[in-house]
Amino acid sequence: MKLLTPKYIFSTSVPQFFRFEQLATTYRTEVLAGVTTFMTMAYILVVNPRILSNAIFIEQPGDLFNQLVTATAISSAIATALMGLLSNYPFAVAPAMGLNAFFAFSVVLDLQMNWRLALTSVLIQSLIFIGLILSNIHIQIIKAIPASLKHATVAGIGLFIAYIGLSGVPEPPTLGAGIIVASKTTLTTIGSFREPATLLSAFGLLLTATLVARHIKGAILWGIFATALLGWILNIAPCPEKIIALPEWSQNLTNQAFTGLSYLTPNQIWNFVSVTLTFLFVTSFDTIGALTGLGQQAGYINKNGELPHATKSLLASAMGITFGALMGTSPSATYLESASGISEGGRSGFTSVVVAALFLLSVLFTPLFAAVPAFATAPALIMVGFLMIGSVRNINWNDPAEAIAAFLILLTMPLTYSIAEALAIGFIIYPVIKVSQGFAHKVNKTVYFLAAICVCHFLLKS
Repeated sequence: MKLLTPKYIFSTSVPQFFRFEQLATTYRTEVLAGVTTFMTMAYILVVNPRILSNAIFIEQPGDLFNQLVTATAISSAIATALMGLLSNYPFAVAPAMGLNAFFAFSVVLDLQMNWRLALTSVLIQSLIFIGLILSNIHIQIIKAIPASLKHATVAGIGLFIAYIGLSGVPEPPTLGAGIIVASKTTLTTIGSFREPATLLSAFGLLLTATLVARHIKGAILWGIFATALLGWILNIAPCPEKIIALPEWSQNLTNQAFTGLSYLTPNQIWNFVSVTLTFLFVTSFDTIGALTGLGQQAGYINKNGELPHATKSLLASAMGITFGALMGTSPSATYLESASGISEGGRSGFTSVVVAALFLLSVLFTPLFAAVPAFATAPALIMVGFLMIGSVRNINWNDPAEAIAAFLILLTMPLTYSIAEALAIGFIIYPVIKVSQGFAHKVNKTVYFLAAICVCHFLLKS
C-alpha cells in the first residue's frame, strides 16, 4: 500500500484530473506553456490599471493604481483557474483590451456614469451572460448576427485602442503617446517629436513592432519595460523606489458593484441599459471568437465543427467577468495570447492553472508596475490594435449590406470613442440595406429587434 503523501497525491491525481495521458502531455510541457502564455499577456497588469485609472479613482486620477493592479491580477487568476478546472483547456482569461477603454473613456468619462454604477453594469451583464449560457439562448443570438459585423467589432476595437495609444498628451495617468494631438484647424494633427515622452513612445513602438515581427515571446511586455527602462535612465520618468512589496488590497474597489445602483439617476437609465447590452454583446463575440480560434489551433474542434465543453468554457469566462466586477475591473475575456502556450505544447487545463498562479505571484511586483510611465504603455495599445485589426480579412466585402455596415463600425468606433455607438450604427444600417436589396426575408428577426433597440438608443440618448 502506497503512502498517501502530498507528493504522491500531486503526482497521480493531478495528471489524472487533467488527463495528461490522453492529451499526450507532461508537467514540464504544461508548465512551459503556462509560463509562455503568461509572458505574452502579462502586459495587461500594467495596461489595464493605467487605462482604468483615468476613470476609477477616489480623489485624483491614478490614486487607485496599486489596487487596480491587485484587482486585475486576482480577477485574472480566478477566471483563468476556472477555465482550466472547468473545461480542462489551456486558455487564459483577463480583462479585455478595448472594453477597459470603453469602460473608462466612453462610459465613465463621456457618459458621466459613476464608476461604481459602471461596475454594476458589468456585474449585471455577467449574470445575464451566465443565464443565456445555461439556457443555450446565447448560441441563437450570436448566430443571428452577421459574421461580418462580429469581425468588424473586433477590428474596430483594435482601431479604438490604437487611436487611444497614438493620441493625447503622454503624462500620467493618460495613455496617449502624443504622436497624434488635437488641432484647432484640422481637429487632429501629428505631435511634436521634440517632446521626450513622445519620442520615447515612438521608440517603444518601433521596438515592440520589431519584437512582434520576429515572434519574440512576450514581445509587448518586453517593449513596455524596455521603453520604461530607457525613460528611467534618461530621467524622463521617476525610477521605481522598490521592485517587490506586499500587495495593496483593493479595499476601495471590492464589492463596489453592489453599491452602483445608488448612483443611477433617471436620465441615465437608458444609458445604463445600453451600456449593459454593449458589454454583453462584445464579451459574447470576443469570448466565442477566441474559444473557436484557440480550439482550432489546439485541435479540439470535432468533425461537426464544434468545440467540446464549449458551455463550460463560456461559463468559466462569464464567471470570470462576475468575479472581476466584484473585484473592481472591467469585463474579462479569453485571450488569444493563449495561442503562444498552445504552440509550446500546452493541451490541458493545468496550463491555465500555471498562468493563474503566476498572476497571483505578480501582485508582489506592483511597485515596478506603478513606475511604468504612460509613454511606455502607449506602444502596447497600438500593437494590440494591430493584432486585432486582422479580423477585417474575414468580412464579406462582396455583400454591400455587410461591407457598408462593417465599414461604418470600423470608422465610427475610434472617432466616437465608443463601442456602443459604432455597434448601434452597424446594427441599424445592415437591415436597412438588406431590405433595400429585397432581401428582407434573409434578415434574422433578432437583428430587426437589435436595430429597433439601437434606434431607441439614439432617440433617447441623453
